This record gives sequence, C-alpha cells and structure tokens, in this order.
Amino acid sequence: MGADRSGPSEDVRQSRQISIRVPRTPIGTELADDSTAEEPLSPTARLMEGICIVVMIGLDAPLNLPLLRAGFEAQLRHYPRFRSIQVTDGYKDGEPRWVRTTVKFEEHITFPTLDPDAVTMDPDKVVEDYVATLPTLPMDGSRPPWELHLLDFPTSEATSTVVMRAQHSLGDGMSLMAFLMASARSAADPTSSPAMLPTARRAGALYARSAGATAFIAWVWSGFVLSWHTVVDVALFVATILFLRDPRTLFKGAEDNVLLSHGKRFAHRTLSLDDIKIVKNAMNCTVNDVLVGLTSAALSRYYFRKSGDTNTRKISLRSIIVANIRQRTGLQSHDSMVECGKSNDVTWGNKLGYIILPFHIAMHDDQMAYIREAKKMVERKKRSLEVIMTQKILAIFLKCFGLKAAAFIARRVLGNTTLLFSNMIGPVDRIELWGHTITFIAPTMYGPGEGLILNYQSYSSTIKVVLSFDEDKFPDYHHLLDDFAESLRLIKDAASRLRSKVVPA
Repeated sequence: MGADRSGPSEDVRQSRQISIRVPRTPIGTELADDSTAEEPLSPTARLMEGICIVVMIGLDAPLNLPLLRAGFEAQLRHYPRFRSIQVTDGYKDGEPRWVRTTVKFEEHITFPTLDPDAVTMDPDKVVEDYVATLPTLPMDGSRPPWELHLLDFPTSEATSTVVMRAQHSLGDGMSLMAFLMASARSAADPTSSPAMLPTARRAGALYARSAGATAFIAWVWSGFVLSWHTVVDVALFVATILFLRDPRTLFKGAEDNVLLSHGKRFAHRTLSLDDIKIVKNAMNCTVNDVLVGLTSAALSRYYFRKSGDTNTRKISLRSIIVANIRQRTGLQSHDSMVECGKSNDVTWGNKLGYIILPFHIAMHDDQMAYIREAKKMVERKKRSLEVIMTQKILAIFLKCFGLKAAAFIARRVLGNTTLLFSNMIGPVDRIELWGHTITFIAPTMYGPGEGLILNYQSYSSTIKVVLSFDEDKFPDYHHLLDDFAESLRLIKDAASRLRSKVVPA
C-alpha cells in the first residue's frame, strides 16, 4: 500500500448544496491575533505521549473533497489546538508547550494507493488492512498532530470512509466528539444542529445538594460511605502499582508492559441500541451497566470456547474504565463552548480519570446474571472518588518526580490489569458532515500496552463495539465480535422473558 497526497481528479463528484458553519470573526483577523499564542501541555496530555486515537467514519456518499476541505478549514478556526504543534526547545523549564502554527490542509490529507482487485473482491478487508498499517507510520512532529485518510470506495456499511488519526495529547474522546458535533448538521434538516442528549450535571454524593435535618443526616452518611470507598479504591490502585496483578489469560497484553505501536489491528461490529435499552429497562439500570455486563458475557463465551477450560470455573479480572471528569457531561455543553469560545464547565483537552472495575469470566445459565453483577459493581464505584483521586495521583507524580515516574505508574496499572474500556455517547439522530450523511462512527486507540482495548460508541439507533487488539493474540477476532452479537441476543431474550413475567396479561 502506498499513499498519495495529491488528491482525487478534478471531476470530483458533487453533493447537494449545504451550509457550513464559519467563524464569526474574519479568518485572517483571527489567525493574525493568535498566531503567537501558546499554552503548556496538561499533565494528562504529557502522559499521552505515544498514544493515538483512530476514528473511522462511514459516509453515505462518494467523497466531495472541496466541500470537506471548506468545512474542515472553517471549523479549524474554532479549535486552536488543531493549529498547534508541541515545542520544547527554547524554554528554560523544558516543559512542552502548544505553539500555534500555519496549517496546510493538503499536508494532513492522505489518499492511499490500494490494489483495485482487492478493493473489488473484499473492500471491508481492504479498509481494515489499511487502518491496521497506521500504528506503523510515524506522525510528522513538524505539523499539528492530526491527519485524515480518505478511502473513496464502497464497503458493506458505507459508500466512502474517512479515517482520522490524532495524537491523544490533542484531546480526549469527548473533545473530538465535540469537534464532530460542532461541524455536523442534522441529516433530517441540514439547517439545524444535531439533536443531542440533554446536558446534565453529575449525580451522586459528590454533587448532591441537600436541605433539612433528614437530608443532612443522609448527606453525612453518604459522605462517610464515599470516603471509605475512596480509601479502599485508592489502596487497591496503589497495590496494583506495586504488586496486585490479574491472572494471566489470553486477554492479557505484552509481558514487558511497554507501550506498543506495532502488530495492532482494529475491528468493529454494529449492535442495536434498542436491544440494549430493552435490557436497561428490564433491569432498571443504565446503558453503561448493560455494556459492562455484555462485555463480561462476550469475553466469557470467547474464553471458554477458545481455552477449552471447564465452564464451571470463575476467573476474577479487572478493567480500566476511562472516565470523563468534567462536571458537565453532555455534548450540548461542548457545542455551546464552540459558539461562545469558552465555558466554565467544559474545556478542551484530556479531562480523564481512571477507575479499576472488576469483572468476571464465567458461564451463567441465567444471562441476566452478567447484568446484575455489572450493575452492582458500577453502583459501588459511583460511591467513590476513585476517578478523581487516580487522576490527581498521576498529576502529583508527574509534577514532583517527572514524566518518567508518572509514565511508569501508568504502565504498571495497565500491565497489571486486563482490559481498557470506554463508552462514548454520540448523536441521538443521524447527522450530516458537510454534505455527507454519516452511517457509522467507530473510535478506537493504540499505544497502551493492553492486549485488548474496547470502545463503545452510540450513534442514532445503533452502538458500535470497536476492538483494538494485538493481532497475534486474536487471529479469530471476528469470532470475538460474533460473541458480542450473540451475547446481546441472549441477554435481550432473557430480558424480554423477564418483562413478560411482570407485565399482567
């Protein structure tokens, strides 16, 4: 495979006319005003060195490069980070900074040269194989750390595909989703912004506001429980750094706990969000609870089939949950941030904390047992400040002992656990990106030394399960994706039977 940055021929197909959101100030003026602006890298961003986010976006139309370029360039004016490079030289403290630079759009675009016969025979595999080459290709540090790879041929899920790769230091998943939402329009009405879930402040003891004697007593008790759980969770986090290690299974990553950037592969499968909501309503839990339980069920099916181990065995493992620590969690806040240029509750960058969440590999006759266990554990973690404390611990080590010490802690935690897990909420309806309706969104990442990284991404009535994995550990990864689909079917059927028992005839 090669890469051609010259772009398509002049007879690029044209999409219907659309509106493109543009900055309120003249482009030339804005660039002139902030061309020398700079800001330090956050502690979390510095820890993201060597980690990249990859987002695969399916479109329902052939690529229209002029529209894509015009829309993307207009949106860049709202996001200085996309126009910045990391610079260390010239500063006495040696701390890296984001420094604004000139962006040449064509330098960030790649049109890969692919085998036409392979594209005709199996276009899905060609896309998958091409995306798998990205971890082997270094990013140019002289340019802002993002790039677009354009694959203008149909697959089973899209007419064309855009693959975005960006260094994680640029921003976390919520930041990049905010960029997408601010750039998009509703597919049903291109004059309107995308429909989003209502913005909500975080619930739970940390954010509760109480009044009255009874409420005060409840608040004190919840504060005690919160403190106790936090102490226990921080102690387990420290123990994980020092000695506590998951048993070795086929899901574990490399022995040496190094950051990996080779031998990675990415695959995804579409699941029904409506099926997940059936389980959610039957169990009176959250979508996240269902996804944690589904993950346990799917990995259990795969493990016992692959290993040949006895189905009566129960294996206790742990996952790292990557959590957004912003006080406001809704994408609506991010869209408002773009419109006004600032927000007290939502900020660009890497605002992440980490939770060590236990899960089990086991075969249950009752499929709902996976959801019950997941709900119990997630509810327990909500009554803890672990997500805040783990982020603070890493930040303190980085400030006091330097990047190597903080990176060592991160590697130890990743190396002593089994799975990296995240769940992103996407648009509730189909959206249009500069004249191209999006058919799917599949984000993932590479760099951490986990053998398996699992991302869930909701979009309209679907949810994508996206795997990033060591290719030599999961040669039959399509079977693992099948296990997610089959586990959801079994759990949904069990939930439907459960609901039928409680609904009067």
